[in-house]
Amino acid sequence: MVPPIPPRPLRAHRSTPLSGRVRVPGDKSISHRALMLGGLAVGRTEIRGLLEGEDVIATAHAMEAMGARIDRQETADGAGVWTVDGVGVGGLAEPADVLDMGNAGTGARLLMGLLATHDLTAILTGDASLRGRPMKRVTDPLALFGASFVGRSGGRLPMAVRGAATPLPVSYRVPVPSAQVKSAVLLAGLNTPGETTVIEPVATRDHTERMLGHFGAALRLGRDDQGATTITLTGQPELRAAPVEVPADPSSAAFPLVAAVLVPESHVTLAGVGMNPQRIGLIDTLREMGADILIRDPRIEAGEPVADLEVRASALTGIEVPAARAPSMIDEYPILAVAAACARGTTRMHGLSELRVKESDRLSAVATGLAACGVDVTVDGDTLIVHGKGTVPKGGATVAVNLDHRIGMAFLVLGLVSAEAVTIDDGRAIDTSFPGFVTLMTGLGAPISLI
Repeated sequence: MVPPIPPRPLRAHRSTPLSGRVRVPGDKSISHRALMLGGLAVGRTEIRGLLEGEDVIATAHAMEAMGARIDRQETADGAGVWTVDGVGVGGLAEPADVLDMGNAGTGARLLMGLLATHDLTAILTGDASLRGRPMKRVTDPLALFGASFVGRSGGRLPMAVRGAATPLPVSYRVPVPSAQVKSAVLLAGLNTPGETTVIEPVATRDHTERMLGHFGAALRLGRDDQGATTITLTGQPELRAAPVEVPADPSSAAFPLVAAVLVPESHVTLAGVGMNPQRIGLIDTLREMGADILIRDPRIEAGEPVADLEVRASALTGIEVPAARAPSMIDEYPILAVAAACARGTTRMHGLSELRVKESDRLSAVATGLAACGVDVTVDGDTLIVHGKGTVPKGGATVAVNLDHRIGMAFLVLGLVSAEAVTIDDGRAIDTSFPGFVTLMTGLGAPISLI
């Protein structure tokens, strides 16, 4: 038996000014999709900037298990260039073993979309965190195609997926804003004859639509009679291999960005950050709070907007963050809450029900951790309320992160501006989304260390 990997506690102390120019790892959402669509394309897809974290590697292994050929070559500067030889739409093979998705919630849910319309049986599992997360919001619409799903109570992994032999096209109205649900339905529609339509009353991140178009799929955008966005995909296209340059992940950039805003006299530049309009809610919010963030050299790479962000330390003021903004920054609320804890005045963040079904119950975890660090915080339904005093938080706590990488990184950033050091009980999960996080932050001058 392989011995369990011991916890990796990390501690952050109050920091001197941060400075430098860095590039955070590639966008996780785009990396998952590049591997999946490259695996369904005809020909060889070359991917640069792929996030080489555990979540994305789990998706690569799953696609290999179903017939795609995936290889990595290293450039002279140590960067990875990935190639994917696809099997064509409808060409996935039944995997010989269980597909272990680790902690990859996005990978698991999107993969279910692909599996739902292939005539095969597959079993998905994951780590303790992923096995505890609900999947019914994805499996319910996928069952409309004719697929069947058998999992544990509450629709949890491990789960057997029996794909539809003769899938039927679906028109599905997403009840709660979710890019993962939308994407799973669209991916299921790829191997379904006819037109599959997703109806979105509230727009969510559109990486799947952009990348489907990049690989040659036919999509049509419109509005229904209630003003909701409609995305219609024509099924069974021949996807063509296409190069992908993965931008730096804005959700990962959020941590050094907020650290640079909060640590006095800091000046940091973040290179090549994805600026998809459905992903920059945090930047918009921080600027409304008074953050000095300049957008430099905006450009388009592989269909996605990209820019460099120049960030200087700033005094922040509390604001109301509307629920309508949640889909554009759902992963960034833990680090926004840290910024709010250092602001002057009250920040109310509305519409956060989605945070309860992430890698952990992030809403509860953020509130509990902030309170332990001496911050005045309350939760009212799906609203997080942080009463900032414009002074340095007390800190001094050890925060249980429950294998949630974003909770861990957020509280390490809090430690950089707290009167007393902040410790997280286990930093192992950070590498799932941000490999090299501690090295990058210490390179900017942040005193974060293993204890």
